[in-house]
Amino acid sequence: MAEQEEKKFSIWDLPDVPMGQLPPHLELQRTRVFCNKDAPIHTESIQYSGAYASIGVDNSVRLDQFRNNFRVEVVRLNEDDMEFDMIGIDAAIANSFRRILIAELPTMAIEKVLVANNTSIVQDEVLAHRLGLVPISVDPRLFDYMSENDQPNEKNTIVFKLHVKCKKGSPRITVKSDELKWLPNGSELVKESSANSESTSKPETYTYFSSSQETVPEFVKNPIAPKYPDIILAKLGPGHEIELEAHAVKGIGKTHAKWSPVATAWCRMLPEVILLEDVEDDLAEELKSKCPVNVFDIEDIGKGKKRATVARPRSCTLCRECIRGEDWEKRVALRRVKDHFIFTIESTGALPPELLFTEAVKILEDKCERVITELS
Repeated sequence: MAEQEEKKFSIWDLPDVPMGQLPPHLELQRTRVFCNKDAPIHTESIQYSGAYASIGVDNSVRLDQFRNNFRVEVVRLNEDDMEFDMIGIDAAIANSFRRILIAELPTMAIEKVLVANNTSIVQDEVLAHRLGLVPISVDPRLFDYMSENDQPNEKNTIVFKLHVKCKKGSPRITVKSDELKWLPNGSELVKESSANSESTSKPETYTYFSSSQETVPEFVKNPIAPKYPDIILAKLGPGHEIELEAHAVKGIGKTHAKWSPVATAWCRMLPEVILLEDVEDDLAEELKSKCPVNVFDIEDIGKGKKRATVARPRSCTLCRECIRGEDWEKRVALRRVKDHFIFTIESTGALPPELLFTEAVKILEDKCERVITELS
């Protein structure tokens, strides 16, 4: 009788595509990084489709599922920086955006400095280096890259002039970036070979502009100039003088940091702070005082009792002070959400931060298209 009631099971009765739900502890390991007091654990990203096949769960990534889960939420946006959340995305893709923002988005920066006269205490090389790091407020999409064989012209070069003199008997003066004057018609410095020539034709300069950059509609209302007018370049004493031309070209941060459009771009996983048990009275006060960024708060629950609450989990830096000490790991759990990234972009001023991110998306899209083209 017992043998007849026994249910028969065959491996061939399993469905072709296993579906189901992970146990809670495995789901936490898959979606969270656990920050213990000694070190974080479960930091790996599990992307293999058959990772949980033995328990009937399909872990494959589907395009429709990604479309439904992925979203971007802007938290803060102003002229120079923005903070936004990228939800439902892998760490590798989030890091790709960060690297593209730092190293592959083009800007205009001073590359060549022609010094006609410099009697200041600042050496020519140091002055040229400082000029190269001055952010220029101009859209780089309006200009072309200049190769080694190209002549500097109105489509690939911006020319600035700097001429400051401190007269004898005058007090010291500070040379700031607002002294850089845009030359829309190109270079005004005459080449030595042309200066020594007896030809009556127009002297040859260091650029070959066929038209003025002032005719470009975008520059009519917004003339090209340094983004910040108060950047100190040098200090001149009585009798000192600086006269030079600075030529800005298009480039990317991978070549030199002066072309990087961001002061910094960084991302972090969303912190998750969980109270595993009620923390009350003196323990609540202790927990609140342990946190240096004021993540916890205290609420009154009546009858003279107080209880700790997680008020500002987003502010958590995971310093782990709250779980150090006896039994605190049993009361507080610190985690990071693996597919939720807090992204911060600080622009140098050449382009607004929201435009930088959209341009980074286009560059990543172009990279993917090139890979698909090569594989097809």
